[in-house]
Amino acid sequence: MQKFRFLTSGESHGKALTAIIEGLPAGFDIDENFINNELARRQSGHGRGERMDIENDKVEILSGVRFGKTLGSPVTLIIKNKDWENWSKIMSEKADDYTCEKSFTTPRPGHADLTGAVKYSHQDLRNVLERASARKTAVETAVGAIAKQILAQFNIKCYCEILQIGKTSNPAEFETEIDRAKEIGISLGGKFKIVYENLPVGLGSYVHYDRMLDGKIAQVVMSIPAVRSVSMGDGEECAGAYGDEFQDEIFIENDKIVRKTNHAGGIEGGMTNGEELVVIANMKPVPTIRTALNTVDLKTGEETTAHFERSDTCAVEACAVIAENRIACVLLDEFLLKFGGDSKDEIESRVTFN
Repeated sequence: MQKFRFLTSGESHGKALTAIIEGLPAGFDIDENFINNELARRQSGHGRGERMDIENDKVEILSGVRFGKTLGSPVTLIIKNKDWENWSKIMSEKADDYTCEKSFTTPRPGHADLTGAVKYSHQDLRNVLERASARKTAVETAVGAIAKQILAQFNIKCYCEILQIGKTSNPAEFETEIDRAKEIGISLGGKFKIVYENLPVGLGSYVHYDRMLDGKIAQVVMSIPAVRSVSMGDGEECAGAYGDEFQDEIFIENDKIVRKTNHAGGIEGGMTNGEELVVIANMKPVPTIRTALNTVDLKTGEETTAHFERSDTCAVEACAVIAENRIACVLLDEFLLKFGGDSKDEIESRVTFN
């Protein structure tokens, strides 16, 4: 059984975003409309920026699916950037089209601009911005939407909840907080929770650090642009808890092993334990803001204010959708590792949930 894996490519204002997925067994139902709905969810949310008014992301499946079912061969996805028509010269791959339009040399604090320029010897920070941009998460969401559909065929489902926006944890105040921030030209971060239900016991492993599921999940969520911390279950509060308060004790009810709490968030020893998988993430305020931030012009060496690129006031809801779908990719990979086969029928004959 091949490992479920994928590669993506594309720049924020390039022609398109693409992904090639391999390791999908044959016979699974894939609905393009479901993928597009996930893309729409990623673009929604109070506080999103002007780019969302331009793009109406739609996926096109170029290979690996026939008549709505996976073939077992690589699946290719493409999401075309509608804004490309305004950037075709600026982002051209042809040397003869060279232009300084939209180039900049004033790195934005909180972004990859400065470090990326040093690492890759770029003089034009546009070269960093275009791939470091969260725009690439659109095609990652599309890949995750395929993983979600396969998991759902085993009744594994998820939901998300926004826990905090800016300084408020009151959902009734979220939009007001965002509107206030937009009016004064700043941005907001927040906190969200992702829950996956009905996972089988034993996804992941304790035998090596890089096979522990909580570590894998933390990596894919932490690497979403602007996410600064990830925890499982009540992990944010564990440092202040006593041992007898935090552990999820084990009982027998009706001849079944049960737990009455889920402080661990569904993972013990790097493996799913049959409880709900609960992931909490904190997102920092989007670092591109209208309020001028201090920086240095790399061309002149003088202190100045940072470059401004159109951006979101708040993207916490979108970030939660991205996290849902990235986690789905990790879970599907582990699911196929445990129960894998070359077809849906073969996998269904092997699946157990306890």
